[in-house]
Amino acid sequence: MSLTADRARAVIAAAETKAWEIGVPVVVAVLDAGVHLKAFARMDGAPLASIDIALKKARTSALFRAPSEAVWEYCKPGAPAPGLELTNGGLAPFGGGVPLEAGGELVGAVGVSGGAVAQDLEIAKAAAAAFHFEPERA
Repeated sequence: MSLTADRARAVIAAAETKAWEIGVPVVVAVLDAGVHLKAFARMDGAPLASIDIALKKARTSALFRAPSEAVWEYCKPGAPAPGLELTNGGLAPFGGGVPLEAGGELVGAVGVSGGAVAQDLEIAKAAAAAFHFEPERA
């Protein structure tokens, strides 16, 4: 399974559906494994600042092949790599970035921003679940 344009759009659609369900307008960014933008959406009413944050959450997740919030354990004060969040053009080491994997390989990541961190994470998880269950097109 790869991160096709159709799959990336399905991830966006699932994120928007979940966001409407919980009443939070968000920005959703889908990046490929090379951390290049594959799909993007900014729902009406989503904060402009969330554009950069969603992109950074997705990039953080893809670069570390982990949920974006997992990176905080390495860069928080007193951790092994304080200041790590300042690398790679700026990371977002808090919830809302989820890796997209297929066959044990990283194929991309989704980043969500616009609500509270817990809401962004809930939406990102719903978006990632859609990637895993979206059927291949012939």
